[in-house]
Amino acid sequence: MKAAALPLVLAGAMLAGGCVTTSDVQKLQSQITELQDQLAQVKRSAAAKEDVQNVNQRIAQQTQELLKSNAALVAKVDQIQERLNNAQGGVEQTNYRLDQLTQQLTQSQHDIEDLKAAAARAAAVPQPGAPQGAMPATMPGTVPATATAAPALQPPASQVEVTPPPASTEDPREVYQTAYRDYQRGNYDLAITGFRDFINRYPDSELSVNAQYWIGESLYSQKKYMDAIDQFDVVVQKYPRSEKAPAALLKKGYSYQAMNQRPQAIVQYQYVVHEYPNSHEASLAKERLRQLGVDIR
Repeated sequence: MKAAALPLVLAGAMLAGGCVTTSDVQKLQSQITELQDQLAQVKRSAAAKEDVQNVNQRIAQQTQELLKSNAALVAKVDQIQERLNNAQGGVEQTNYRLDQLTQQLTQSQHDIEDLKAAAARAAAVPQPGAPQGAMPATMPGTVPATATAAPALQPPASQVEVTPPPASTEDPREVYQTAYRDYQRGNYDLAITGFRDFINRYPDSELSVNAQYWIGESLYSQKKYMDAIDQFDVVVQKYPRSEKAPAALLKKGYSYQAMNQRPQAIVQYQYVVHEYPNSHEASLAKERLRQLGVDIR
C-alpha cells in the first residue's frame, strides 16, 4: 500500500509546485518502478534467507538422526561380531574336544590290544610246578594206586629242603589299570603317581611306553603344557617305533597351540604328517594345519 501511494504523493507535490512536466512524471514513474522492484527483491532475499535457514536446520536435524542411526548400527555390528566370535570359539572348542575324545578312544583301544596280547603271552608260558601232561584216568571200579601204596619214607629233618617264600604275585597289568582308572576319573595326580610307580617297578614291560604317554596326557589335562611336552618328548625319544609316538607328537602340537606358540605347533603337526602319514594322528594333524591356514603338501 505504501509503495502504491508513493507516486500519488510525489505527483501531488509536483502539481502543488506548479512546474510539473510530462518528463518529470515519467521519471518519477520510473523511479517508483525501480523502488518497487528493489522492494520485491528485498522481500525475495528475505524469503530466500529464511528458506536457507530452514534448509540448514533440516540438514542439521537429519545429520543428528543419521549420526544416531550410525551409532546404533555400529553397536549392532559389534554385537553381531561378538556373537560370531563366540560362536567361532565354541566351534573351535567343540572341535578340539572331539579331537581329544577321538584320540583318547584310539589310545584306549591300543591299550586294550596291548593288554590282550600281554595276557595271551602270559597264558602261553607254563607256570613253575605245573604238571607237564595229563594224568591217566582211573578206570571205574578200581582203587587209585595211592590208596594201596605204602607210605613214603620221610627224609630226616636235616635233609629237608627249605622252600623260599613265593615271589610277589601282583599282576603288573592290574597296577597299570589302577593308574589308568585314576586318569579316566580325572584324578590326574594319582594317575601320574601310579604310572610312574609302574615304570619304576616294571621298566621292561610293554606297557611302560603307555604309562609314559599317559603321564603326559595327565599333565596336559591339568594345563601344565610345558611339563606335558617334556613327557611326550620321552615317549618320542625312547620309543620312536611305538604306536604312542605319533600320538605324543600330536599332543605336543596341541600343547604348543594351547600356549599360542603357533610356529612350534605347526612344526609338530607337520612332523606327524611326514613321519607317520598312515596314522590316525596324521589325519588329526592335517585338520589342525588346515585350521591354521597352512598348505598341506
